[in-house]
Amino acid sequence: MMLIDCPWCGPRSEREFRCGGEGHIVRPETPDAVDDTVWADYLFYRDNPKGLGYERWLHRFGCGRWFNVVRSTTDHRLAAVYGMSDPRPELGGDR
Repeated sequence: MMLIDCPWCGPRSEREFRCGGEGHIVRPETPDAVDDTVWADYLFYRDNPKGLGYERWLHRFGCGRWFNVVRSTTDHRLAAVYGMSDPRPELGGDR
């Protein structure tokens, strides 16, 4: 079981959280000006790295706040936890 360090509540069991998928996905700025290929890329295509991946998580049964996590997909170790408005940390092994 993972122990996730919520930025507001401190370390908690992973049972209290919900993964919201890949982090740092940017919605097209002008939705009416993009074609279906751009929308499909935004809605459906995600990276699936072996190693460090950037994800967003919700502390569902705690403070109810969203935050970002850098997690290794091979061993589930957390490399960083940071707020939604904080910049993406550059760690060794980033893609």
